[in-house]
Amino acid sequence: MSQSPYILPPAAKADALKLGGDWTLAHYGALLAQVDAVRRDLADDAEPDISALNALDTAGASLLVELLGAERLLQLLPTAQLSTERRALLHTVATAMQQDQPPAHPARSTYREFFGHIGEVVEGVWHKAVGLLGFVGLTLSTMLLILLNPRRWRLTSLASHLEQIGLNAVPIVALLTFLVGAVVAFLGATILRDFGATIYTVDLVAFSFLREFGVLLTAILMAGRTASAFTAQIGSMKANEEIDAIRTLGLNPMELLVLPRVFAMLIALPLLTFIAMVCGMLGGAMVCMLTLDISPTMFINLVQQNIPINNFLVGMLKAPIFAFLIAVIGCLEGFKVTGSAQSVGERTTSSVVQSIFVVIVVDAVAALFLMEMGW
Repeated sequence: MSQSPYILPPAAKADALKLGGDWTLAHYGALLAQVDAVRRDLADDAEPDISALNALDTAGASLLVELLGAERLLQLLPTAQLSTERRALLHTVATAMQQDQPPAHPARSTYREFFGHIGEVVEGVWHKAVGLLGFVGLTLSTMLLILLNPRRWRLTSLASHLEQIGLNAVPIVALLTFLVGAVVAFLGATILRDFGATIYTVDLVAFSFLREFGVLLTAILMAGRTASAFTAQIGSMKANEEIDAIRTLGLNPMELLVLPRVFAMLIALPLLTFIAMVCGMLGGAMVCMLTLDISPTMFINLVQQNIPINNFLVGMLKAPIFAFLIAVIGCLEGFKVTGSAQSVGERTTSSVVQSIFVVIVVDAVAALFLMEMGW
């Protein structure tokens, strides 16, 4: 027999809140009005009594949770005089509604958000550094295995990448370094003219390009041109599941995709660095000839007399290190592509930024160390 539901609020603070009747979907409208009326004035310490509940379904149970709160209802169930079925229903509904409630957000704090963002960035940099070190180790171990087994060398792939990385990059490297050399010589001559020391413009151009500008400009160009190409190529293969197909065929992606690119970069970047040094000094020699009346023969003689050979060796020794780092970062970011065109673009941008950042940091550390050592 159906019984109308009711809610008797406590007459005094110590009295219990009495709930009874049929809490079912058929009485949902009447119950909702009573719940809204009682909930506004319900004290937190009011003791509900639900032992008089007659019929109960999920609609009524959800209203009970809204009235009493999921946490209070769950605490009340073990001592409530209800049947096992109704207690189980209330427990299920209360637990589900408690999980669906959005978490309480703490008060926003500008300082907390600022330092929290810094912490997230630092943590991200740490994870990237650890991942890069792991990939460097994997590349070196695979490289050692390949070098000991010449039959596994992929000379065709190496030659193809050498053409793309080295030969096709010669015009842009030569033009850029020639112009930078001319600018450095012009600025040096302008400043040194006030001191009557324009002859030292030759030393400025030769020293800067042999030691720093030649290898640094070339490495930055390769980071923007080649690292992005490596990431886009491997990332597209990852998005098209071609790398999975390579593994299915029993081939090693490191051996097939990474090592030819790394070896090609190790060969091409030192050669491009030498071309950059020569073109940079040619640009400086042209400015010296046109503005300072220093002939090319005199320019070469001054370079031989005043610039030790160790400056050339320092610049050339940096080239393989930069080449390895740029190639490894470009390949690693390609393997991180998740499968969409947006991911390819994001990883390509990340590889360029990381490569340039790592090159500049390593160059700065190397310059400070070598200067302190007197090399």
